[in-house]
Amino acid sequence: MAVKDELIRLFEHNRGKYLSGAEIAAELGCTRGAVWKAVKGLQSEGYSIDAVTNRGYCLEAADVLSAAGIEKYLTADCGAELTVYKETDSTNIRLRELAAAGAKEGTVVAAGMQTKGRGRMGRSFFSPSDTGLYLSILLRPEMTAADAVRITTAAAVAVAEAAEEVGGRDVGIKWVNDVYLDGRKICGILTEASFSLESGGLDYAVCGIGINVYEPEGGFPEEIRDIAGAVLDTPAEDARNRMAGLVISKFMRYYRELAEDTFLEGYRKRLIWRGEKINLIHGNDKVPARLIDVDERCRLLVEHEDGSRESVSSGEISIRRR
Repeated sequence: MAVKDELIRLFEHNRGKYLSGAEIAAELGCTRGAVWKAVKGLQSEGYSIDAVTNRGYCLEAADVLSAAGIEKYLTADCGAELTVYKETDSTNIRLRELAAAGAKEGTVVAAGMQTKGRGRMGRSFFSPSDTGLYLSILLRPEMTAADAVRITTAAAVAVAEAAEEVGGRDVGIKWVNDVYLDGRKICGILTEASFSLESGGLDYAVCGIGINVYEPEGGFPEEIRDIAGAVLDTPAEDARNRMAGLVISKFMRYYRELAEDTFLEGYRKRLIWRGEKINLIHGNDKVPARLIDVDERCRLLVEHEDGSRESVSSGEISIRRR
């Protein structure tokens, strides 16, 4: 492991405390010159590290996403292996490459910014620097494609619970993959899968999660300004690392319990627009209905205008409130 990576782990476990160059060098088994070089490298990446003569170095209060910062908030049984980028094209793209190379279940790629973030149906996903959290989790489940929606819905509950812990406000879920706070979207989830030709099941799945932790400086772009929201109104120390650790830990627990549907109650109680009139949208077609619930397979239960009821799978269907 590089000195810089070891140093940030040491700082994260001693946040707010000054450590002398000699102490750090002895702890990491390197020279004081190597420590100085690593400090400069971390400062260039956005870490606020104070350097005081005769006192040493101190990691100040900040919210810089890092593997060491996330690890502090992971549960002991989580089993996640982290790769964290300051910026990448897409965490789903990076993780699909690792999956194809044989990476194990629980591998996670996270980033503070994406240049090619994507949502459902090929839409772009706004992924600005330093205010959001973008992460993808590799899974190798034994399930059919039809059941893969359960991965997305379990992830939505994990995000909702984490956002409630960090933000202190109740969160809702819009079927199938969006998390809402105060009527605004704070998270989108995209699960992509690779299928096995031999078994007909999933070879692997990549669950991508994009969260607006704060509103970006200058606000959201005009095209999403009336829709997008954020978990927090103002920046908070270590909030993105905490969010990442909570989401990963909660999701992996629900994932291991998918057969027991332990996530389903949390999904149903947060389901927004229950009992309200909606439109089922497929391409240019709109079908009016009333939203009833989700069933045990995470399909949307709706009532049509003639009184008949139907369970709708996600696929290319989306919903809008009327």
